[in-house]
Amino acid sequence: MPQPKQRTVDGIRKFGPLMVSTLRQERKSFRIAGATNGETLLIASYNVHKCVGTDGRFDPSRILSVIREIDADVIALQEADERFGERAALLDLEVLRRQSGLRAVPLPVPRKGHGWHGNVVLARDAEVTATHQISLPGVEPRGALMVDLTLPTGPLRVIAAHLGLLRRSRARQVETLLSAAQARDARPTLLMGDLNEWRLGRRSSLLGLHPVFGPLHATVPSFPSRFPVWALDRVLANPHHLVSSVEIHDSPLARVASDHLPIKARISLEALHEQAEAA
Repeated sequence: MPQPKQRTVDGIRKFGPLMVSTLRQERKSFRIAGATNGETLLIASYNVHKCVGTDGRFDPSRILSVIREIDADVIALQEADERFGERAALLDLEVLRRQSGLRAVPLPVPRKGHGWHGNVVLARDAEVTATHQISLPGVEPRGALMVDLTLPTGPLRVIAAHLGLLRRSRARQVETLLSAAQARDARPTLLMGDLNEWRLGRRSSLLGLHPVFGPLHATVPSFPSRFPVWALDRVLANPHHLVSSVEIHDSPLARVASDHLPIKARISLEALHEQAEAA
């Protein structure tokens, strides 16, 4: 019978250094080689779990506090509305606007809700020039929100999505997102949200996003929030080098406010425009 030390060695060989690093809670950020430099914007994605924390309490004020902690220029929220019935809004976005300057992208949704299938995009100092609500195929009711923003440093398209739990549904949803995201102009695009996929390589349901969105390997574990192991939340870009780093927002409050930790990414629109002009 293998001794405990031998079983540990065998486990490391089986799961690999990436999984071992995750289990040790070491992998909290990912820097991307060859990414754009210059003045950066902070982008974030956060599944707020309908404002129910890991302690079982419904507390929207904690979610607002975590969003203020992040202090992002653009943030995509998932599960910000009730899922069924009237899909009522769960957050006081007017309070958040007064406290942080983040404004929700307006949508033609029922008065009691403020998102599309729970997806909400918030931005600071941004002009909204277009919105498009995308229905995603699958067993569960899912959707994505595509928004064109003009920020102080340039134009940006954001696709905020929450993909399904079933792998087959996610693969179909990826096809729908790629079709909706076909470039109508040269505007850089971010695809972010809870994509419900931790696998990399050929078994990943997100593989179809490559080479349009990436880098697919820039992952950090964000779920479950008390001991994050699975990289379910992503920020992907077109072009890939728009994103220079990805990291989790790990604070004592974030670990209890939702079952997901927020993820953050740095992008530089100015450097991207300079590269395009030089080319």
